[in-house]
Amino acid sequence: MGKNSAERRLVSEGVTRGLSLCGLLVLAALAVAGPSGLLAWRDYHQQLEQRKTELAQLRSARDQLKNRVSLLDPRHVDPDLAGELLRRDLNVVHPDEVVMLLH
Repeated sequence: MGKNSAERRLVSEGVTRGLSLCGLLVLAALAVAGPSGLLAWRDYHQQLEQRKTELAQLRSARDQLKNRVSLLDPRHVDPDLAGELLRRDLNVVHPDEVVMLLH
């Protein structure tokens, strides 16, 4: 009986150690190749650089729009911009004028 019990305990400890080792290997694999592991950091860094570039472009576009809005303020409209918008959007030109679009 004592020998049988000791064998069972050794087998039980071996199974426990084996399962623990498998668990540690799975955690190590996830730390390297998981969705937030070491290999994913490179992709995250590339995405961050792309987002920074996109953010800079959007900020530039926003600043240009802010400038146009300030030029169209009803209290002090920029006459050049008002004339440009009238000619472009309403097709209001004198017969002797030539309109050149620079787009």
